[in-house]
Amino acid sequence: MASEELAQKLQRRLQLEESGAAAEGEAEAVKGAAAAGEMEERSCLTASAGAELSAKLCRRQDINEGAAQPRRTAVFNPYTEFKEFSRRQIKDMERMFRLYDSGRDGYIDLMELKLMMEKLGAPQTHLGLKNMIKEVDEDFDGKLSFREFLLIFHKAAAGELEEDSGLLTLAKLSEIDVSIEGVKGAKNFFEAKAQALSSASKFEAEIKAEQDERKREEEERKHRRAAFRELKSAFTQ
Repeated sequence: MASEELAQKLQRRLQLEESGAAAEGEAEAVKGAAAAGEMEERSCLTASAGAELSAKLCRRQDINEGAAQPRRTAVFNPYTEFKEFSRRQIKDMERMFRLYDSGRDGYIDLMELKLMMEKLGAPQTHLGLKNMIKEVDEDFDGKLSFREFLLIFHKAAAGELEEDSGLLTLAKLSEIDVSIEGVKGAKNFFEAKAQALSSASKFEAEIKAEQDERKREEEERKHRRAAFRELKSAFTQ
């Protein structure tokens, strides 16, 4: 009996050891699979980062070689970029742009341009409107940003628009005169640009004139308030 009992204990011990070894092997297999997955994921991330860096380097090389144009930043200064126009003209263009930007999103889309041309008395076909946007749509988003809106008047002043262009019609029908004021009567755009280089003093004079106008209005308001106080005191005596 003792030997039989001992044999059962030994058999049970062997079964426990075998099951433990199997569990340990399974755990090792799981760890190995996890490590392999982590290495594969890391490899994918490295490859993705390498591809992105390679694309950036390729674009930089294209820019340096003149094969690609650098992307424009979203923020620009209209007064320095469009020097051929006076400060007041750019403000007029901005007011007109905001007037027809009914969505208040900083863009004039196809429907807003349609309404603008109808208000100006020169309605366009759907295809005509799309062609108008296409002429100055530098980022190919199918709508006009303020910079692209200024390009309309820039091209009109430079004589770069065809006679039957809807954009030329827009520029002519607007209340903003770019044919004389915009380029100062220059024969062509390049002469206008040369004259624009010396327009800094005029720009400063316009700012000073606006400041003087505000001061004058403030003085008039002060005089009116003083006169009202004197009148009021005369009636209360």
